[in-house]
Amino acid sequence: MTGEEHDRTHAQATPFLALGVGCERGAEAAEAIGLAERALQEAGFGLDALGGIFSLDRKKTEPAIQALAEHFRREVVFFDALRLEEETPRLQNPSEAVYRAVGCHGVAESAALAGAGPDARLIVPKMRSEHVTVAIAVVG
Repeated sequence: MTGEEHDRTHAQATPFLALGVGCERGAEAAEAIGLAERALQEAGFGLDALGGIFSLDRKKTEPAIQALAEHFRREVVFFDALRLEEETPRLQNPSEAVYRAVGCHGVAESAALAGAGPDARLIVPKMRSEHVTVAIAVVG
């Protein structure tokens, strides 16, 4: 096996997990980190599989989202509500209340699916704490 074949095999063995996150304004960093860690544990994969953190663009300035990026040492990619709304047919927990508030039927699940791509599937549907929601999608 060449080095390139080994790299390709290892890349296929480690899935790409996309962590989708939503939160209320002013949510605590510890709450977001705790819920995200619980979701990753439930997914059954190590931190090395976490490819990125994804959310709604309206959450760019939320300290809890920035704290997740720092804690997991991953970039946060933000999508607008129109892009997240495209994921509605694939959501397990669409919400009319979320749609009325932000313009898409879900933030955490939609962001995870959008971040992982068109072949993604949810492996941890929306989990919630008092002020934070997370979901995890995997490619394939």
